[in-house]
Amino acid sequence: MIETKAPTKAKKPTDKFADYEGVWVFIDQTDGKIAGVSLELLGAGRRLADKLNVPLSGFILGYQIEHLAQTCFEYGADVMYMIDDPLLKTYRSETYMKGTVDLCNKYKPEIILYGATTNGKDLASAVATDLSTGLTADCTILDVNVEKRLLEASRPAFGGNIMATILCKNHRPQMATVRSKVMKALEPQPGRTGVLIHEPFGLREDDVKTKVLEIVREAGNRVKLDEAHIIVAGGKGLGDARGFRICYELAEVLGASVGASRDAVEAGWISHQHQVGQTGVTVTPKIYFAIGISGAVQHVVGMQNSEIIIAINKDPNAPIHNVATYSIVGDAFEIVPKLITEFKKVVKGGEAVNV
Repeated sequence: MIETKAPTKAKKPTDKFADYEGVWVFIDQTDGKIAGVSLELLGAGRRLADKLNVPLSGFILGYQIEHLAQTCFEYGADVMYMIDDPLLKTYRSETYMKGTVDLCNKYKPEIILYGATTNGKDLASAVATDLSTGLTADCTILDVNVEKRLLEASRPAFGGNIMATILCKNHRPQMATVRSKVMKALEPQPGRTGVLIHEPFGLREDDVKTKVLEIVREAGNRVKLDEAHIIVAGGKGLGDARGFRICYELAEVLGASVGASRDAVEAGWISHQHQVGQTGVTVTPKIYFAIGISGAVQHVVGMQNSEIIIAINKDPNAPIHNVATYSIVGDAFEIVPKLITEFKKVVKGGEAVNV
């Protein structure tokens, strides 16, 4: 790891954004642990930076976090900008926005990517407001127009019926948020190093309007679909809450988690925390069962990166078949019970299937 001044920017064609260069990723950390989506975005950022022939940088704020820079270098960052200060130990909009805006005003990145975590979404919107620039939320595809140096941030729109590509032509930096599991992290390169740049923080505790009085950790059995290896998801094709029960039955045999389409959630068959898709959770299980799910864009973007997708739908023209690894065209109420019977023969004592 080398600590030095910022790298010299390459000369670009003269335009009003000539001073802006580089792809940046917000490295979201809590208690010294980097959020997985930040490492995934370093992978996405690496591809964008290589196309633009610019460095890939990460920026991180917190307290006693210098050791995290090495992880970011190993996952693709060339440069790490760091503000390490006791005031940044716990996330607060005011402090993190101040640090981020100062970095942006000094170094002028042309693109910034944030994970769509609670902190990432809050910070991105605050920074966009302060810098009077644009922000595209919950993107599923990122690319760049190299000639025009424009970030092409794509996301489902109009209820998930179309994919919209959004451009920020008149402001910099161009910014986007991306959910966990949408992008893939690079394979880490142990020992890879880069440039570490420390920046001072210009606030005192007395300057900050908000105070952290207490941190309450989430408790209970929260559904963690984004960590599941097998998901059995149901949609409106199952008819009603009673029909949806076959998802629970199959999941119980497989040791799987239960997911759902937006229609199933809005019908009240299952709670929102089980919803997969643009307005729910993005998942990447090894096996994804889509039972009675038509395959609307807003659902597909949340599960299309599953290793194996098994679609069960009586409509041979349902869009879900276009993304499925295996398609079964037929009545789910005839097919799923047969699958349950067969899986019970190979699964002992309710143990999860070894995937």
